[in-house]
Amino acid sequence: MSESFQDLVTEIRAFVVCAPNLPLGPRPILRGTPSARLLIISQAPGTRVHETGLSFNDRSGDRLRGWLALDRDTFYDEARVAIMAMGFCYPGRDPKGGDLPPRPECAPRWHARLRPFFPATELTLLVGSYAIDYYLPRSGRRSMTAAVACWRDFLPEYFVLPHPSWRTTRWLRDNSWFEKETLPELRVRIGQALSPQPRSAPCPRR
Repeated sequence: MSESFQDLVTEIRAFVVCAPNLPLGPRPILRGTPSARLLIISQAPGTRVHETGLSFNDRSGDRLRGWLALDRDTFYDEARVAIMAMGFCYPGRDPKGGDLPPRPECAPRWHARLRPFFPATELTLLVGSYAIDYYLPRSGRRSMTAAVACWRDFLPEYFVLPHPSWRTTRWLRDNSWFEKETLPELRVRIGQALSPQPRSAPCPRR
């Protein structure tokens, strides 16, 4: 018997095998329903997201919503927008600064089972180098900047973006083309995905 979407989500949220490697313990965070038309694949929750249980409920989320030109109500409408990370739980702090990478076992274990439950997806956003390298392995030979600069190569299925963390502030200054060229096209495609044009009625036969 094939598994249901809710059964799979329940299984993910009950998964605790990674607990010894998670300093704040497991709290898998994902959003969406099978009707979602936009799928966002990101990096991993930060501490605030871990605390609140709400994806991108932080300054990174504010910046991402600005890029997408979506208000919070639309962004958090699970019937329209699904969000899953390369690692569903907060991975911990890197002694060198920032957060640790997503747990490497998470995406291979769950993504292939989850994605078929989003058949209505019109556009998938790959946010950050971990998502880009996982889903577009041939682009892994490029830097993140080079991959984002070649965003047209991955359409119409994927739109690649840098991670919207505070570390991106300088990157945005150094790569002004992103806000001038990439974001306008991204917003057009987001609008098309979330508000599809109604199909024309067939002409009646005479």
